[in-house]
Amino acid sequence: MATIIKPLTTQDKLSILSQDSQYDLACACGTTDADRRRRSDEGKWLYPVTLPNGGTSVLLKTLVSNVCVNDCGYCPLRAGKDVKRCVMEPEEVASVFLNYYRRRIVSGLFISSGVIGSADGAMERINRVAGILRKREQFRGYIHLKIIPGASDAAIEQALSLATTVSINIETPGEENFKRICGTKRYQDDIIRPLKLISRLTAKGERFHGVKQTTQFVVGASNETDAQLVTYSGALYKKLGVQRIYFSAYQRGLGASGVPGEHSTITNTDLLTREHRLYQTDWLLRKYGFSPEEVPFGPDGSLSLTHDPKEVWANQHPEFFPVDVNRASKWDLLRVPGLGPVMVNRIMKCRKDGGSMKRISELGRVGKVLGKAEKYVKFS
Repeated sequence: MATIIKPLTTQDKLSILSQDSQYDLACACGTTDADRRRRSDEGKWLYPVTLPNGGTSVLLKTLVSNVCVNDCGYCPLRAGKDVKRCVMEPEEVASVFLNYYRRRIVSGLFISSGVIGSADGAMERINRVAGILRKREQFRGYIHLKIIPGASDAAIEQALSLATTVSINIETPGEENFKRICGTKRYQDDIIRPLKLISRLTAKGERFHGVKQTTQFVVGASNETDAQLVTYSGALYKKLGVQRIYFSAYQRGLGASGVPGEHSTITNTDLLTREHRLYQTDWLLRKYGFSPEEVPFGPDGSLSLTHDPKEVWANQHPEFFPVDVNRASKWDLLRVPGLGPVMVNRIMKCRKDGGSMKRISELGRVGKVLGKAEKYVKFS
């Protein structure tokens, strides 16, 4: 008896492609219940995101296609990998999103894709989804578009004309590290060139000023060190104006056998801790006024797996402490372990209103985090 294979429905394809989009974190993914990705009732990935105006939203995240001609060894969807492949037409993606949007399940969209034939071929599909929503449906909400490595300047400019945020993933620091995990993409031409182009086109006073740019590193796939990752992160923030960098721990067993990360001796638990330490360091760079040169590394260029980087820095600089809660600058207070931006802003407001503090408990409940601050502060 002949086997009848039914064609995939739009929901079938969305189920596959939304699941496969989980490997790219360069839109939003937090560490608390409030900002962690979640599944909808239909099993699709929904992602929280911070909007340019400071508000929050929820994104429907999907690929247009998981068909890909590239051989990126870290990617579970690389060419030659035995996975269920499918393609959604731009009209299908737009229709699915509008259904979710009109039901008020989501208010934004993240669109990425594998490389179908060519970089510009994939970009044409991604941009067409956004074009349908912006021009035909008059959607004015949040759209995050993935820039495909190797895309032409024209395709990138079109994406910028349609998007709220764009991202092209750098994946690893430096060309030598990149060669170890991918043979079909050129680091300088396909990754760095678009990053620099987007930076120029979104600079203050330029046509697309206001469009945000993010990127992602895959942690542990190559032989990169934490010091290299932090140095590159600092340059991406300072020189290219990238708004946010994401870190994704390499998933052993999903990559190619030749990827260095497959043979690493670090445990999966330690690899996830390493990812967490990089996010803490990212906060030091973005929110706490640290420079990459101040971040404390071990002799091998690694961050401590047992202590957060701000605490390591504090213990290496006893001459900086104790910090006077009632007199120190905002930036000095932010260097105190256990004090974050919310707590420091509370201190500064109290001082502005003419108040002063005499003990740590006046800052809030003295739990594990705030308790760290006690030995690093004084109250004049």
